[in-house]
Amino acid sequence: QVQLVESGGGLVQPGGSLRLSCAASGRISSINAMGWYRQAPGKQRELVAGIMRGGSIYYADSVKGRFTISRDNAKNTVYLQMNSLKPEDTAVYYCNADVTLWFRATSSDYWGQGTQVTVSS
Repeated sequence: QVQLVESGGGLVQPGGSLRLSCAASGRISSINAMGWYRQAPGKQRELVAGIMRGGSIYYADSVKGRFTISRDNAKNTVYLQMNSLKPEDTAVYYCNADVTLWFRATSSDYWGQGTQVTVSS
């Protein structure tokens, strides 16, 4: 009922930049929170950054000052601008959205398929 399609991952050298995008589509009435998680090999999935519909933002300490999250509510899209990338940022990045469908009273979590980000020289 809801699809989250991510784009923008790839291979980049340390110190470089990437911009991830995630577009939600389907029978969407509203989206409250949107965010980006990442999972490196052998590690648990962790929240990198999140943004509420009203604009409140959260960043993990490890990315503060380097990553910027934003969203376009009209397009149901969330972005993650990643600057000054480090090898330890290498992971699969997943988009997450808390979505209320048409004619539903409660919201549900949806996930994208993941996009690989590799930071290496």
